Formats: sequence, structure tokens, C-alpha cells
Amino acid sequence: MRCRIGLLLYKDRRRRRELRNYLLFNGKDSRDFKAYISGQGTFGAPARDYDVRQVPGRSGDLVMGGDRLQNAEVTYQAFIYKDFRENLQALRSYLLSCIGYCRLEDTYHPDEYRMALYRGGVDPDVLPRNQAGQFEIVFEVQPQRWLKSGEQVTAMTKTGTIYNPTVFASQPLLRVYGAGQVGIGSQTITITAADVYTDIDCRIMEAYKGTAWKNDKIQLSGNDFPVLNPGNNNISLGTGITRVEITPRWWEV
Repeated sequence: MRCRIGLLLYKDRRRRRELRNYLLFNGKDSRDFKAYISGQGTFGAPARDYDVRQVPGRSGDLVMGGDRLQNAEVTYQAFIYKDFRENLQALRSYLLSCIGYCRLEDTYHPDEYRMALYRGGVDPDVLPRNQAGQFEIVFEVQPQRWLKSGEQVTAMTKTGTIYNPTVFASQPLLRVYGAGQVGIGSQTITITAADVYTDIDCRIMEAYKGTAWKNDKIQLSGNDFPVLNPGNNNISLGTGITRVEITPRWWEV
């Protein structure tokens, strides 16, 4: 009987541990450091960047800008339940070894990820005997909540549509096979020469294949790289284009 009760208690502790929430930063799982999180500081939204000016003799303020979103802070309340000192040191060292923006995911938002920067600074509250403690992990994040569904590639071999499920225009990554014209919504890309395919990254505004620069091999209507607007977007493949692969990069805030 005692063995059975002990087994049930063990299974209950294991189940509760498995239900604890965690994060992944730059591909590393916080559970590797026995670190778990609370997510109440992860639901905020970024601010829009406005330049508000007062004009003498004019009622109200003059609003300029507003075409960009600011970075935001995400704060995780974290705790380590075992071997606190050793695990905190290992976690802190790992976080500080990651330079620049890295991919951040957590179990509170399983369908999205963010690009985050860890600057450092931990002031823990430690329980007696240094076996457990809690602390904050603070990240500076880019404003977008990138949807994992936006990482899925849509391949098209004939004219069709692609649906943007968000209210924000996205800047896709395109892989275009062949030379000719591709229509993306109201915009057109003309590829004048291609070595099998050309990658066109509308976010960084570059065309390339591997490490070879290809901006001189494309022409853009209106000199603008195309975007995928909310709702349906027409995709047309002109003569000479055999296939277009679209990574849409959907995002929300």
C-alpha cells in the first residue's frame, strides 16, 4: 500500500512538473537549467512611434510619423526549483553568450515567436540553503509577434491567390524559378536573368542566389519590393516563370 501511495505521489509530482511553462531562447530550453516561467509579463503590445509637436497659435497637437512600431520589453518571472546556484550561473552565462537578436519562444504563446535581445541583470530571491529561488528574465523584443504559420512555404506553379490572415502587411521571402514577370498583388517583379532560381527577400530588399547578389537582375514596378496585404493577394506567373515559393512571414502585435 505504501509503495502504491509513493508511486502515485511520484507520478503527481512528475505530471505537475511537465505542466510547468518554459521558454526557448536561441534554440536552448530553459528546462535544461531547471528553470520555469510565469507568463503574465508577456502579453503587452508595442507603442507606435509618433512625433507630437505643439504649434503656436494652433489648437491641438501636430502628429507626425507613426509609420513604425517601437521595441518592447518582455519580462518573465522565473524560478529554479533545484540546485539553484549552479543552474542560475549556467543559465545566466548562456543568455549572455547570445549576441544580438535571437529567436524567443515560450509555452504561453505556442503559435508565435519573437526576436529578442538579452542585456543581462539578475537579482534573485533565494530560498534557504540555496536550493531554489526566483528572479526576472527581461528581454528587449522587436515589435512583431511572428506567426509560426508564416514560416510555412506556399509553392505555386500557376496563377492563384495567397491569404494574409492578419491586419498587417507582410514582407515575404520569395524563391522564383525562371526569368520573366511575377505579379504579387498590385506589384510586379521582372527577373531579367536567372540561374535556375532567384531568392527575393522583401524585408531586407535584396535579391540573391546563395552568396551571389542579384539585385541587378530584377526590376520592380514603382521601385518597391512587394508586400502581402491583409486578405487575398493575387499571385500571377508570367511566361518563363515555372514556380514561385512564398514564405509569407505573417505577424501580429
